[in-house]
Amino acid sequence: MSNEIKARVLFVCMGNICRSPTAEGVFRQLLREAELDGQVETESAGTHGYHVGRPPDPRAQEAARKRGVEISDLRARQVEFSDYEYFDYLLAMDRGNLDILLAEAPQAHRDKVRMYLEFAAEASQDEVPDPYYGGDRGFERVLDLVEEGARGFLEHLRRQHGI
Repeated sequence: MSNEIKARVLFVCMGNICRSPTAEGVFRQLLREAELDGQVETESAGTHGYHVGRPPDPRAQEAARKRGVEISDLRARQVEFSDYEYFDYLLAMDRGNLDILLAEAPQAHRDKVRMYLEFAAEASQDEVPDPYYGGDRGFERVLDLVEEGARGFLEHLRRQHGI
């Protein structure tokens, strides 16, 4: 296994306590299982700074843990200007956050900003809905969608970056 970083990925939602840390955790787990974790650097962030420094929502942690994914080590942070240059992919969970990222992205890095679920061939929708104000089922739905996205995105990285 090579430990050379071949791609850097930033998963983005609004507050960085539900969807994007879940997506990061699921993708980290997928990389570990494929013995590729040394080749892709992952982080998550929010377009808003509401929860900076806080761990993921307890409901997100519990739902992820039930599927064998640990995200309690993650801490919320806000997208920074330097992220556009540093990361190869800035993957938005929904159109609202995509629009914010595109509005703030330097022209030279706009092509790095994508919708996360565009990589999920089987997804029945193109946005990961925000589960924050809903019940537990919303967090399960987020996991279903981010798992589909993770598999598709890993295939994309294999094709594009030889991972």
